[in-house]
Amino acid sequence: DTLQPQMLFAFAAALEALRPSRVPGFAFGWLELVAHRAFMPKLLLAKGQKGWPRLQSLLVSLFGFMYPALSTSRLAPPIDHLYRGALRVLLVLLHDFPEFLCDYHLAFCDAIPHTCIQMRNLVLSAFPRNMMLPDPFAPNLKVDLLSEISQPPTILSVYTSTLSAAGVLEPLDTFLKSRGPASLLLDIRSRLSSPDGSYRVSVINALVLHIGVHAISHGLASPSALPSSAPVECLAGLAAELPADGRYLFLNGLANQLRYPNNHTHYFSCVLLLMFAEARDETLQEQITRVLVERLIVHRPHPWGLLVTFIELIKNKRYAFWTKAFTRCAPEVERLFESVARSCMAGGAAAGAPVSEHEAVAQ
Repeated sequence: DTLQPQMLFAFAAALEALRPSRVPGFAFGWLELVAHRAFMPKLLLAKGQKGWPRLQSLLVSLFGFMYPALSTSRLAPPIDHLYRGALRVLLVLLHDFPEFLCDYHLAFCDAIPHTCIQMRNLVLSAFPRNMMLPDPFAPNLKVDLLSEISQPPTILSVYTSTLSAAGVLEPLDTFLKSRGPASLLLDIRSRLSSPDGSYRVSVINALVLHIGVHAISHGLASPSALPSSAPVECLAGLAAELPADGRYLFLNGLANQLRYPNNHTHYFSCVLLLMFAEARDETLQEQITRVLVERLIVHRPHPWGLLVTFIELIKNKRYAFWTKAFTRCAPEVERLFESVARSCMAGGAAAGAPVSEHEAVAQ
């Protein structure tokens, strides 16, 4: 038993060296070894969570290998089988080690393509085993009165190093502290894309999280302080300045924080609803709606914070959701919104309810 951790770490190092990007022909055997009951659970149960970073690195390697293929509209049969295998691994982790997915959610969202909505939902639906999720469909649910809403989540991903390497951390902190000048936002926006024009998703996700952490730690998350705060000005300014494709990834970064009840979930839910309410035109409102709805129309599970945010959006008359032109632009779109709304308002399957393996991998 005393040698077991060292043996597990040695196997983890060997699997890292044989990762699919280096030995593609071994990808299926590699995934089977990583997910084996004699390896993955024991690695996660190692004393002091010393095995967690190693498994996180292995899974990120797997997602990175599949990323180019998963970003296409049709999957080749081998990638489809590998994708389904990855879903099953995530389902096991969601059931047996949800805290692992909670604490590394940022790293996994960086590695999973935005097109893999159900895979990302599996990660974001995780919540600590000692928590009882409030029913998101309860008619009298008061989210701001929940005791869990004041608690911060654990984040094990070192997101500040991502911002620092991209040259974003310094101008971002300057703007958050001094609220200007406006040229800083333009500088930050320019650093969110690579020289080839593609967007740096990991930088966008890290930026969003850093702004939220700053707002909460400086007491700028209360209803009175939120609308006029520098963090909201920064988020709204970037949403306005980014082109449609960049804004979509940016809004996905905000939606990635809609998870189990905690102060990050509450803050970003309030920010998204505020951005919807104060949008100057329906373009931003339509994109916010798209980001939320496309996460709800896939198979379960659905993150608790996502459900709470969308239910508030369609129920609260302040947002006048059903008067927006994009909800009535075509009969099929109208039917889609009505179907999603009925599912949410009727309760559907409660957040956190058990998900069968068949349902999780059905596409």
